[in-house]
Amino acid sequence: MRMQFWRDTVQEVYGDKPPHHPVALELSEAVQKHRLNKRWITRIIDAREKNLDDRAYRNLQELETYAENTQSSLLYLTLECLDVKDVHADHAASHIGKAQGIVTCLRAVPYHSSKRQVFLPVDICMLHGASQEDFIRGSQERIVKDVVFDIASQAHVHLEHARSFMKKVQEKAFPAFNTTVVLDSYLKRLREVDFNIFHPSLQRGNALLPWSLYFQSWRKSY
Repeated sequence: MRMQFWRDTVQEVYGDKPPHHPVALELSEAVQKHRLNKRWITRIIDAREKNLDDRAYRNLQELETYAENTQSSLLYLTLECLDVKDVHADHAASHIGKAQGIVTCLRAVPYHSSKRQVFLPVDICMLHGASQEDFIRGSQERIVKDVVFDIASQAHVHLEHARSFMKKVQEKAFPAFNTTVVLDSYLKRLREVDFNIFHPSLQRGNALLPWSLYFQSWRKSY
């Protein structure tokens, strides 16, 4: 019912008859101002609906597909708000969105484990012989760290791919990619604790993030 509400809302927004709902009204204004592509919004809803069954991802590719359909779609919309129509920026957004989806999945492991839920890709867990119970009990064994390492490494690969397009991407697109600062920060801290996903330091905020964001903006990079 919740997903159907948003489907109906999007239809009404693009029919220029938004319901009197604060999010719908703001969305309608953005759609009219920036000519946002309806495809990206409906793709997010479709992906969320398929993900409501709360099961683990079968493999890393399934997690990446979900991230592409949600996080990357949001970045495509952000690029449209910045009036960026550039295939290189789109490629960068695709990889950054996938990295963000992977990191979000990793960051949520301690919380989900406390609820006896594990959503990490099954194929990687099986590859290293790690069970769902290992994560539920907060194991710090090598096999658990190896699972986290493999998944985190894929996020890093996507960030590197995104940066390979940097010289071809218009500078006005860079603000859409500020999330890379947060992703880099988390992956670095994860590496410093030897990929112990349950380390307390990973649950604390990073007071230096504002400075990192400022420095990245000053360097005109992402």
